[in-house]
Amino acid sequence: MASNRHLGRIVALQSLYEYEFRISSEDKSAEIDEILSRNLERYQEEIDDKEFVSGLVHGTLENQEALDNHIRPLAPEWPLEQIARIDRNILRLGLYELLYRADQVPPKVAINEAVELAKAFGSDNSSKFINGVLGTAYRTLVEESTDADAKV
Repeated sequence: MASNRHLGRIVALQSLYEYEFRISSEDKSAEIDEILSRNLERYQEEIDDKEFVSGLVHGTLENQEALDNHIRPLAPEWPLEQIARIDRNILRLGLYELLYRADQVPPKVAINEAVELAKAFGSDNSSKFINGVLGTAYRTLVEESTDADAKV
């Protein structure tokens, strides 16, 4: 199941990347469901849990503004618009799993998966950047909210 989910995250990342690229190119025909369906079709034998992949893509897009608002103060030296598109989408995907899928994906797994995506698809420094930002996100957004909940 783990490798199946890893491949699912790759497909989710590819779909998010393509969608953002096409939208930024003012491609009026860009439809996330069409992109996702086409990308999933390529791996229909390997990916059993298509709902997992669809949930990642749709959840990331539905919460993109909130995710971006969390990312900005976590990487203040790097304006979000200047972060490489692939890294930006890896950050959004990883942060989405940290904040919204903690009941299904342990935080360390979410961070590790994002780092592995950065190693595979990002530049030489992407994995360190992703690890740093998501590690800070975990400490400041997840642990602190857990600590606050425990004190109530």
